Amino acid sequence: ANWVGNGSSQWEFILLGVSDQPRLEMLLFVVFLVLYILNLVGNLAIIVVLWQDPCLHTPMYFFLSNLSFLDLCYTTSTVPQMLVNFRSTHKSITWAGCVAQLYIFLSLGCTECLLLAVMAYDRYVAICQPLHYTIVMSRRLCLQMAATVWLSGFSNSMLQTVLTMRLPRCGQNRVNHFFCEVPTLLKLACVDTSTIEAELFAVSAIFLLVPLGLILVSYGYIVAAVLRIRSAQGRLKAFNTCASHLAVVSLFYGTAIFMYLQPPSSYSQDRGKMVSLFYGIIAPMLNSLIYTLRNKDVHGALRRVLGRLFGSKRT
Repeated sequence: ANWVGNGSSQWEFILLGVSDQPRLEMLLFVVFLVLYILNLVGNLAIIVVLWQDPCLHTPMYFFLSNLSFLDLCYTTSTVPQMLVNFRSTHKSITWAGCVAQLYIFLSLGCTECLLLAVMAYDRYVAICQPLHYTIVMSRRLCLQMAATVWLSGFSNSMLQTVLTMRLPRCGQNRVNHFFCEVPTLLKLACVDTSTIEAELFAVSAIFLLVPLGLILVSYGYIVAAVLRIRSAQGRLKAFNTCASHLAVVSLFYGTAIFMYLQPPSSYSQDRGKMVSLFYGIIAPMLNSLIYTLRNKDVHGALRRVLGRLFGSKRT
């Protein structure tokens, strides 16, 4: 009955964030509010445009719409709660809210790792086997790959969430972070966590390094194929279709590997919470910008959809 007298510590967490720096907190509130609105608008626009325009009903854009939906959910799992906490004096999240946030955030992170690998495979088939592309990347295979990616991400994270949240914390509930995340929650445990850390490290290595390895192999073949193209214009076009994906991969994997594949002893909480802002919030928000700014097909489709929308309103 420990929680009766000490109700708050047992059933809620205090997310400290940067509460010791009110001016930085105010700046971050404005920055993330603007970024979040841009993220919602950008990713919703991509999803609507890709579904509305029959010219973009291809495997590449099917996976891109999956990525946009994922990024939309990924940022929504953390940013609204973060914005509320930036402006409130009692920066709390309920125990159930923390479990839900941790599970959804981990699931979507794992799903993104796998989805980026599937997108690299799609580019590999398009550039290295263009004549067989429509046969290999059939609608059925695309749906199966997408379903596998989502199911794998959500199944794996169940184990990580249960292992993390079952640890006794001896009344400690002050989380030195902006949201509930594995490395910071492990720091609250009042028992030896080395076994769980080893298990989580192994799972993280599989979900980060195996897809990254597949992406690098795919791009090895892609570069070799592109260099064989005779015309400079053809080479440029092929590289352009991959540049957006490579930019997204570098942003996401670089920061996620830094966060999850380091020994706990060398983990710095202050540095860690800034890094996780990057791969958990800033990178997913930049994805929509990277894809829309670099992609002429999406530009054209956006113009057509807006033209139809405003044209029908005038009539």
